[in-house]
Amino acid sequence: MNVDVKERVYAYITNVEKALDQIKGKEIDAKYKKLVELAEIYLHDAKYYHEKGDYITSLACIAYAEGLIDSLRFLEVLDIKWEALSSLLERPKILVAGGFEIIHPGHMYLLKKAWELGRVYAVIARDKNFYKFKKRQPIIPEEQRLEVVENIKYVYKAILGDENDYLKPVEEIKPDIILLGPDQWPNENKLVHELKKRGLNNVRVERLNKRLSNDLYSVSNIIKKILSVHGCNPEQK
Repeated sequence: MNVDVKERVYAYITNVEKALDQIKGKEIDAKYKKLVELAEIYLHDAKYYHEKGDYITSLACIAYAEGLIDSLRFLEVLDIKWEALSSLLERPKILVAGGFEIIHPGHMYLLKKAWELGRVYAVIARDKNFYKFKKRQPIIPEEQRLEVVENIKYVYKAILGDENDYLKPVEEIKPDIILLGPDQWPNENKLVHELKKRGLNNVRVERLNKRLSNDLYSVSNIIKKILSVHGCNPEQK
């Protein structure tokens, strides 16, 4: 199997994911809802086999999922719009980066928004650099944080960042867009300037302006809550 087959199967998977995303929140008769659930199971299996490099089995699974959804579309149970395969094969590369220490809905919101823009590459901060940005040592080690993020459905590929040069992964991935979270430290204009110095002239830097408002949509607040529940002083080091 070559890279082209891998990419084409992944495009089919993305199309089904997008179709199922259109269904979320819609009222569906119970007898048809079972078919949607079955399509979701086949999608899960397709992604599993794709990650294992078994692209034929992955394609068979995603074809079943696509057929189930299409049958509901032909029966006019669902109004689903499929994307052209060519557009999915040419989806832009979207890079997101962060600590991703304790995954919460804020992380999921960022990754979903990135996925809506294109194929998501996530760069996970190294343990060595964690203190530089967070002013504390990581609770969750880098390999574990990587494993969690690479198994999130919106993420195409997750890698560890570079210990000495935070822009090295950007040079390697060559994304079309870098999507920043609302509170992430880089200044968009300065980041674009640094990228151009490295010959990355066509990378757009965008920021997700909307922040989900909940006290526990913050790793720092989650840690404080855990300490409080267990009778510890959150201010103690």
